[in-house]
Amino acid sequence: MKLSIIIPAHNEEHRLPPTLTAYVDYFGERYGEDMELIVVVNHCSDKTEQVARDIAKGCSQIKVIVESSRIGKGGAVELGMRNAQGMLIGFVDADGATTPASFSLLVENIGNSGCIIGSRWIAGATVNPPQPWMRRVASRVLNRVVVQGLFGLDIHDSQCGAKLFRHEVLDKVLPESTEPGWAFDIDLLCRIKRLGYDFKEVPIEWHHVPGNATTFILMSLQMLASVWRVKRGLVCS
Repeated sequence: MKLSIIIPAHNEEHRLPPTLTAYVDYFGERYGEDMELIVVVNHCSDKTEQVARDIAKGCSQIKVIVESSRIGKGGAVELGMRNAQGMLIGFVDADGATTPASFSLLVENIGNSGCIIGSRWIAGATVNPPQPWMRRVASRVLNRVVVQGLFGLDIHDSQCGAKLFRHEVLDKVLPESTEPGWAFDIDLLCRIKRLGYDFKEVPIEWHHVPGNATTFILMSLQMLASVWRVKRGLVCS
């Protein structure tokens, strides 16, 4: 199988359907049965599972995994990765902020790199409408101080929800990956860097989509805790 795309979904009954439909239409037309979309329904109290299964009816490329316990976004993505069959394995957010055409750029440009990252902050990227200013500032501070300064990763947008990896690379890093929180991306990228694989970043078209119920302050606190766990885990490993 050529491609697996994972969509983690926590209480996304409204934002998931258009995203899932757009992705299966776009990539199904290009790859047919040589691709899969894996929706990981995590700790939901709404109808996310139902809407995902309704769309999956009659569509063999869509697989739905349900995890009732709270495993976080990182845990949901990792669960999807462990069940993915594609030579290339990536993930996108359920809100549809990354268009299928933008994600396709990752597939087309990964080359021999271990992973490729969609970026909102390099030349050529389009962000419309933009994120609220507090989120933009927090994103830039996080990337400059934490991602580049603390972890030494030479990338511009570690937290963009559009990344693609080679299956063989994930086979090596997933047994060591332990972070289920918001900084799971950083954990994965640090472990991939340790193995000596190259990264790529490509500019993408990205749209801010409102609807996440997590408040900015709570998310910031959760991110700080997640970063601390990643740093501790990397030092101890």
